[in-house]
Amino acid sequence: MNVITCLFPLLAIMSAVIAYIFPQLFSPLADLIVPLLTLIMFAMGMTLTLENFKQVLIRPQGIMLGTGLQFILMPFFAFTLVHVFPISAELATGLILVGCCPGGTASNVVCFLAKGNLALSISLTMVSTLLSVVATPFLTWLYIGQAIEVPITDMMLSILQMVIVPVLAGLLINTWLGARLGRVSPLFPAISVLAIVLIIGIVVALNSNNLVTISGLVIVAVILHNLFGIGSAYGLCKLLRLDESTCRTIAIEVGMQNSGLGVALATQFYSAATALPGAIFSLWHNLSGSLLAGYWGKQEVHGEKA
Repeated sequence: MNVITCLFPLLAIMSAVIAYIFPQLFSPLADLIVPLLTLIMFAMGMTLTLENFKQVLIRPQGIMLGTGLQFILMPFFAFTLVHVFPISAELATGLILVGCCPGGTASNVVCFLAKGNLALSISLTMVSTLLSVVATPFLTWLYIGQAIEVPITDMMLSILQMVIVPVLAGLLINTWLGARLGRVSPLFPAISVLAIVLIIGIVVALNSNNLVTISGLVIVAVILHNLFGIGSAYGLCKLLRLDESTCRTIAIEVGMQNSGLGVALATQFYSAATALPGAIFSLWHNLSGSLLAGYWGKQEVHGEKA
């Protein structure tokens, strides 16, 4: 199962290529995007325990800083990029949706490999995910509500059903039955990886006829979005003189979004084309995260973990 998790970037690229060449294999599965995201969120919950909530109380400053940067920097960068690059309204909406999403579960793996603070990483992912039920719809409305209708209430209910309920269900099951599920628990990260890979394939297949005409500027915007998030968060943490482990953790959490949620919301409330930036982001941020983990993993970490 660890092999599947480590091969995530490669599997994602393979899924995208196969879906582009043989879209008929994936396009009939369009209705599975939301159930797949629900499965991913349940799998995330199965990696959490009540101990993670205690970590929030132990590290309130780091949690508030990381979560604040998550929901301030990433939506702002997305908004700025869609006004700098001449991309369509659909793609701009998709990029902003990704920017308004919480941190992604893959960030925890990257944080561990990058010698970050794993407890802080898990806590940040959990807190931003729980806050997303309100933060994601509100921020989406704030940044694009003047140009495109944003169904805030429906989006909140959708996030509650797709994200919050399955995460809490997984957490409670893991808390009560975790000891009995010892052999099964390692399967959940791999399940998440395979579900994300399938979502990417579906989105690419649905857009296969339009991919050739889509400007490469969209890919550039997605890459810059991710890099700006990582770089600015790391730089700000350094300016605040936080220890290296905490700086790495917050940078990774801020730059790596729950792009699966962005894809699910885009397909549910807008269009398949709107979901494309989320799919590209998922491909890229796992590749950049793997490279960053490889680089930081070879560097010594100095200072105490916050």
